[in-house]
Amino acid sequence: MRLFILLLTCAISISVTAQNDSKSLATNINDILEAWHKAAADADFDAYFNKMTTDSYFLGTDATENWNYKDFKAFSKPYFDKGKAWSFSTLERNIFVEPNASIAWFDEHLKTQMGICRGSGVLILTDDGWKIKHYVLSIAVPNENVSALTAMKKEWDSTQMKKMLLSNRY
Repeated sequence: MRLFILLLTCAISISVTAQNDSKSLATNINDILEAWHKAAADADFDAYFNKMTTDSYFLGTDATENWNYKDFKAFSKPYFDKGKAWSFSTLERNIFVEPNASIAWFDEHLKTQMGICRGSGVLILTDDGWKIKHYVLSIAVPNENVSALTAMKKEWDSTQMKKMLLSNRY
């Protein structure tokens, strides 16, 4: 019986420690994401891109915006050089951490110049700490506006889909 109580106590202790570690990791990741968004708002190019892996991808709101790290830096540089990149503030965020704590993913709603946007991404633990490996930004469209938006972009989408099918990367 004593052995059972000892094992049960150890299991509960490990579970609580794991939950606390997970909360601590989520807090750390939240801080990194907040600093990343702040670096863009402050037009701090180095701080912004130092939060990303050098093999990361950024998918923007336009279907043609599928940038690797190098291309995203080239696209972004003129905005940062002008002292005005973009300013996103967090409305809400969910963070999920893999049990072995080397991969995390998140989704977030952001207040932006485009209204409410949704971001989602993946972070990996590197020798330099947590880094953003993949980020997707999308404009949140209310369901009641989807028909009008779909009609507005129908021609562009048709042309773009043909281009995408011709250059299928798989």
